[in-house]
Amino acid sequence: MFRIRRIHDATLVINKEAVAQIQKILREQFTALAPEAIEKLADQLHDPLKYRFRSQLIVMDDTDGQVKGFALLQHAADLNFCYLDYISAALKKTGRGIGSILYERVRDEAKRLGTIGIFFECLPDDPALCRNKELLPQNIARLKFYERYNARPIINTAYETPLSPEDDCPPYLVFDDLESGEPLKMNQTRKIVKAILQRKYADICPPEYVQKVVSSFKDEPVRLRDPRYLKKNKIIPVRENIAIDSRIALVVNDRHDIHHVRERGYVEAPVRIKSILKDILPTGLFMEYKTQRFPEKHIYAVHDAGFVNYLKKVCANVPANKSIYPYVFPVRNAARPPKDLPTRAGYYCIDTFTPLNQNAFLAAKRAVDSTLTAAQCVLQGHRLAYALVRPPGHHAEYSSFGGFCYFNSAAVAAAFLAKHGRVAILDLDYHHGNGQQEIFYKRDDVLTISIHGHPSFAYPYFTGFEEEKGQDIGEGFNFNFPLPERLNGEEFRKVLQKAIKIIRNYGIDFLVLAMGFDTAKHDPTGTWSLSTKDFELNGGLLAGLKCPILVVQEGGYRVRSLGINARHFFTGLWEATEKSYYLKLKGK
Repeated sequence: MFRIRRIHDATLVINKEAVAQIQKILREQFTALAPEAIEKLADQLHDPLKYRFRSQLIVMDDTDGQVKGFALLQHAADLNFCYLDYISAALKKTGRGIGSILYERVRDEAKRLGTIGIFFECLPDDPALCRNKELLPQNIARLKFYERYNARPIINTAYETPLSPEDDCPPYLVFDDLESGEPLKMNQTRKIVKAILQRKYADICPPEYVQKVVSSFKDEPVRLRDPRYLKKNKIIPVRENIAIDSRIALVVNDRHDIHHVRERGYVEAPVRIKSILKDILPTGLFMEYKTQRFPEKHIYAVHDAGFVNYLKKVCANVPANKSIYPYVFPVRNAARPPKDLPTRAGYYCIDTFTPLNQNAFLAAKRAVDSTLTAAQCVLQGHRLAYALVRPPGHHAEYSSFGGFCYFNSAAVAAAFLAKHGRVAILDLDYHHGNGQQEIFYKRDDVLTISIHGHPSFAYPYFTGFEEEKGQDIGEGFNFNFPLPERLNGEEFRKVLQKAIKIIRNYGIDFLVLAMGFDTAKHDPTGTWSLSTKDFELNGGLLAGLKCPILVVQEGGYRVRSLGINARHFFTGLWEATEKSYYLKLKGK
């Protein structure tokens, strides 16, 4: 299985490895290329001002990270054109349709940028220009390939003039108008050609050569060579689709429904997941991934080993279709837990309504695995990922469960991502994210922020006050926004903007969003009145952080509106993320 993805920078390990493989392909497939041109690839991604092009590296690789092919597309925002610098399959991978897939993706990107088209160089199919008879068949095949997309050489110019008389096979300049049908204007093309020669070949093209080539463009409009190899009706139309890496990586806890507590009033039910999927999948915005298994060490990174082992042991010993509810809680001697496992539940719990049963541990562990799978998708290039899990996790603290939560999936994912960059957890559930606050309260590797109902009336009641800022090295890394009992969407957004400003100033590489839809109007566990439009606007605001976002499902219990609210949130998030990405590429 292969995937096509954009590499935005070479900071992540997976991207560094891909760039190294691409440099190897360049050395093998472009033997005449200067070593310094190959080595600057990573720098081109990081410093567009230096090269006066904004580089997009489009990679085809497999799930093991083995690069099958790539394309380097340069975008000149000032002149509104794209220049295809390289496109190549790996050695021994040619002839497998890789070039077609990559070029179609390149065209999609250029069209989304709103450019006039793509310019690129192609070696000539004219024997008078190419004396090397072995190269001619390859050149013909390449030009025939591009002609399928109506991309043809520009004619009646001096672009094919060799720098030195002894040089062989000077390239054509080929243009693909992306089906716009708009003719190339002479003055516009002169500026573009000058930019290509000066920005790409500044070290080898003297000014007089550049001027000679530029002034040779005299046709109005600029002319393209007539199709030579294919009839016009064989031209392939550009595909309108959503690229895989542009989609939201979706990972569903495939074992969530084994944890089904049927007691009356227990609102954390399997139907929550089904109602969300019913509304979000038809959008076409999501790319589903299967949950992978991860070692328990990731849970131990944020939870006490004694607590984890207790949950595993007690859940394994509860009779089928039975539940244990905590009813005895420590007051004075919390250092000595009771020996009786059912009695000990209160030692590790913060309420009386979160049960332990045969499947609680298994479902919670699978929720963690699903969340880590989604986090891994982020590390592999997805800008957005959604861990649609239950049971939720944001009330689970270092050594306690409660609020329907057993393991804190968001905290596990944050600790996992923190090995690769700076991370923030933003909790937008109606209830305070006490779990991640307590877990990271004395740590400075994860910023934690929670917007929630004031603890004077909202669960979990004893945490979530504004003055709780963190402790020791964690001081200043925790922020709470406790809000009134009655709140509308506009009032919520004003606070959300404050939280986003804090996150932006912190300078994060990843955002973990503990997302609850219990802030919605008529949710049985909340008192606020956010509408579907509010969720869409909130998603758009979060996209302004311009960083990868992992959304982890927490609360939201009004099944009637749960899926609709989720759909509006992700639509707003996705559309604003795409818009932000392409505005960035355009230099705006």
